Amino acid sequence: MTTESLMAKPGTKGRIAKSVLAGIGAFVVVGVYALVSSLGLGLWTSLGPGPGLFPFAMGALLVAMSVLWLLQELRRPSETPGGADLGLVIAVVVSLAVLAAVLDLIGFQLGMFLFLMFHLKVRGHRGWPSSLIIALAGSVGAFYAFNYGLNVTLPAAGIPFLNSIGL
Repeated sequence: MTTESLMAKPGTKGRIAKSVLAGIGAFVVVGVYALVSSLGLGLWTSLGPGPGLFPFAMGALLVAMSVLWLLQELRRPSETPGGADLGLVIAVVVSLAVLAAVLDLIGFQLGMFLFLMFHLKVRGHRGWPSSLIIALAGSVGAFYAFNYGLNVTLPAAGIPFLNSIGL
């Protein structure tokens, strides 16, 4: 037996951090909102799945995962740092705002590529090859998945040159 094992009291549980509880609560609220909102869209039609089925399933999954997270935290609370990384929060919020502002001008593929490159290379300090591959796969892959797989049109570039080359 080590000194640490003799000093630790078996069965003692730490408290769940307020920030963790706030995160769990926020996910539950978003999940419940998705569940309730999707009911108005219709879950099923005479032709098959309705427009509300996917958001309903995602809302249910989010609520279920939040409950599992809460149970996990009750069993063994995670060690949380003293506070959130304010630089990371600001970088994400500002980069999302910039992405939303330029999406109609440069299009989804280029905008998402630049967004992902910023977070992978600048914020995440990843190498060039992995950053380029992930950003390219993420932006082009999401574009094709939405445009051709789900028939959801994403913004194309408003600049004629970019539009002419398929962005």
